[in-house]
Amino acid sequence: MKVLFKKLSKSNKVALTFFIIASLLYLALYGWLIINLLELKTVETLIRIGVISFFALWFIIYFLVSLIKLVTKKYKLFTVLTIFSFLFIGIFGVANYLFTFAYDKLDKITEKDEVTYTSVMISYKDTEINKDSILGMISNEDDITGNILAKKIIKKEKLKNEVKEYDDYYSLLEALYKEEVDAVFLSSNYVTLYSSEELFADIGKDTKVVYKLSEKRKNEDKKIVSNKKLTEPFTVLILGVDSDSDGLDANAAFNGDTLILATFNPKTLTASMFSIPRDTYVPIACNNNAYSKINSSAAYGTSCVISTIENMTGITIDYYVKINFKGVVDLVDAVGGVTVDVEEPDFNYNHTVDCQGKVCERVYKRNSEEMVFISPGSNVKLNGQEALAYSRCRHLYMESDLARNRHQQDVITAVANEAIKIREFKKFEKVLDAVSNNISTNMSREQIISSYDIIKDMISRSLNDGDMITIKKSYLEVSSLPVNIGTMISSALSYYPASLDEIVQMMKENLELVDPVMTKTFSFDANKEYTPKVYGKGVTGGSTLTTMPNFIGRSVSEAQSWGYNNGINVSFNYNDPSSTVITDQSIAIGTLVKNISSVTFTVGDVPSTTTDTTTTNETE
Repeated sequence: MKVLFKKLSKSNKVALTFFIIASLLYLALYGWLIINLLELKTVETLIRIGVISFFALWFIIYFLVSLIKLVTKKYKLFTVLTIFSFLFIGIFGVANYLFTFAYDKLDKITEKDEVTYTSVMISYKDTEINKDSILGMISNEDDITGNILAKKIIKKEKLKNEVKEYDDYYSLLEALYKEEVDAVFLSSNYVTLYSSEELFADIGKDTKVVYKLSEKRKNEDKKIVSNKKLTEPFTVLILGVDSDSDGLDANAAFNGDTLILATFNPKTLTASMFSIPRDTYVPIACNNNAYSKINSSAAYGTSCVISTIENMTGITIDYYVKINFKGVVDLVDAVGGVTVDVEEPDFNYNHTVDCQGKVCERVYKRNSEEMVFISPGSNVKLNGQEALAYSRCRHLYMESDLARNRHQQDVITAVANEAIKIREFKKFEKVLDAVSNNISTNMSREQIISSYDIIKDMISRSLNDGDMITIKKSYLEVSSLPVNIGTMISSALSYYPASLDEIVQMMKENLELVDPVMTKTFSFDANKEYTPKVYGKGVTGGSTLTTMPNFIGRSVSEAQSWGYNNGINVSFNYNDPSSTVITDQSIAIGTLVKNISSVTFTVGDVPSTTTDTTTTNETE
């Protein structure tokens, strides 16, 4: 060894310096490349092994040959080998940069260990809080913003006020609006959560924040994990988060107006989408299974939404993806826009604006008056703002939220089709930026990377057949359901069980949980264009939920018939024995019939001491 060093010391100093620098840089960047390649695990294993082996062999050859040439002072071959080595070093540097960039973006969309929760105490803008003020909070002691942080605000601000507890946020807000309490505790994004309800449409203008408390806590969504491999059939819940700003607070309570349950079978490259209308009236899992609109489950966090939908469908949800409105704009623009069939609107006015036969919707920013206008038609190219506007618009369509759900499925399909066509790094970089800034998921980096083979199959299929994947769409048949929220009436939706059953059957077939139901009849008309089946559409079998109707002004015989048909004990208090007209009822309008065992009706004039406190305020 001493002899070798002695001979090297007599070689060209410049050549020796280049040899040392090249060797050290090569080893450092090559080692880093090995680490990055090993992160890919199951992705192109033979190619990765081949790459690692080739560059290892190259270094051995370079190192040994270079030593010999330096010792023998023959620099021509050494120079050639060194040039190639520096070329490989450059390739290592670029590759490591790309790997680091991609891994960083993927890490940003996975759930963090800790997040910041923020609770606020709000009151009416003209209300002054004093020692006699009554405060309202959620009774559930596990609710972070509505109870845990609320109690900390009370302690921190040394509030000695009377506190009333409520089982759900709607009752809590109603108490504030009816001035039963002077202030209530909510999540800091309460305007986003509740302004979509017409009962609280002006909550941002009506209220003010009195106290505010933020606390970094363990991310509750980190508990939602799945070991399901993306190489086998899986489910994913897509959650739309109504956020105006860039970025996404991954664990804040959110607006649940967009709920799409999707399945994907990587073996057949078949996907399905089930958009759940936001006003669907179902038991809320984390609120003692009390019935409410399904979008209200979002106020309790992601796990509550997942449990509620699992109970509704009987399908286990493996993964979730939350995307905010800003993310839709960025993502669509990143893929270069999307092409969809824009449905012609049924009405002309939206937010008092004359749309003149076009689809028009406000831009994604809250309280913005700026409108986006889109001409209806086939194969319309939409940019990010237009795609979001079309996905949000519901007031222009007779089917309202159901039409919006259909449009969202169309936009998601179009984005997927465009994303799979990306071949340029700059466009790929923009997509990753949009995804990492506006999306969060419980998928780990390793799980996301494991989808490589699926994406490769999709690309291959799109190149060969023109189709990327087969997407099965659905449509849940519903009926209008006026429901009671405290003393107010709001419009909800009751679904037809047979319609849901057909959708669930289709999704379970795609997940390979049940055997496919064979189609025994098939009709074909050469004069009609073939349209794919929309599962659940037109299926109206089974009993829907019903609520207590308003019998005031109706006859005794009508009430008796209703009670008999619903198995409810009906009794009457007669203020006027000669009258048959009902003037009062013991059960509030909008109460679920399934929760009623008996009802008493007052017939004839109601004594002056009795008043009907039910306020009818039906939303669309």
